[in-house]
Amino acid sequence: MAPVDPALLAEAVDLLQQAGELTLRWFRDVELDIERKGDGTPVTAADKAAERFLREEIARRHPDDTIIGEEEATRVGTSGRTWTIDPIDGTKAFTRGVALYCNLLAIDDADGPAVGVINMPALGETVSAGRGLGCFFNGVPTRVSTHASIERAHISSSTFGNWPDDLLLRVRSEHANLRTWGDGYGYALVATGRIEAMIDPQVALWDVAPMPIILAEAGGRFSAWDGVADPSRGSGIATNGVLHEDLLAILNDPAA
Repeated sequence: MAPVDPALLAEAVDLLQQAGELTLRWFRDVELDIERKGDGTPVTAADKAAERFLREEIARRHPDDTIIGEEEATRVGTSGRTWTIDPIDGTKAFTRGVALYCNLLAIDDADGPAVGVINMPALGETVSAGRGLGCFFNGVPTRVSTHASIERAHISSSTFGNWPDDLLLRVRSEHANLRTWGDGYGYALVATGRIEAMIDPQVALWDVAPMPIILAEAGGRFSAWDGVADPSRGSGIATNGVLHEDLLAILNDPAA
């Protein structure tokens, strides 16, 4: 597949960083108003403002592109290119003043995943990737780790509270180091070689839309729990590639 235009990657990074700066206006604001959506998850003025900014800019620059986002309805385009937005991934962290929240942006075209960006505005960190261009950490090329064993591997999840008990015990029995550096930040840690795997049993499309191209360009791998590299299948696992099949086997062991 043809490499993506570097200008499109640069544009996506710039837009998402601007959206991230916008969210900082509300970060650690003691008067922040927290609403609850129909599914019980929180949403704030920062979520809404960041998504509105991105939608307006993308629509102005690329009027024929499709736009999918967490907080507003899908805008259907005709170009065959889709932008997927998560204005704040980790809203619970954001509302508690925890700096590990992210802004996420993905672009898919006729050839599949094209661009992925994870921006951590409160940390000043951005992980980005474009098809055929590589993966970058604050503009510097980055790669996944080379650790080759689940034993002593660092494995993270957004929460272990929604893991089945037997599954958690299976992973623990492999003597991995379990952490909860969660949401998009955990996937960024895998892509930059700081941990070996990120596992989430329940995700929405916008939670992981940037991950297939980011992990692929960093030398790793992303898939749903069934092994299919599709961010819309409701689960996510990102690894350094070396451990992927071993972790999938543990997660899907029918005898367990």
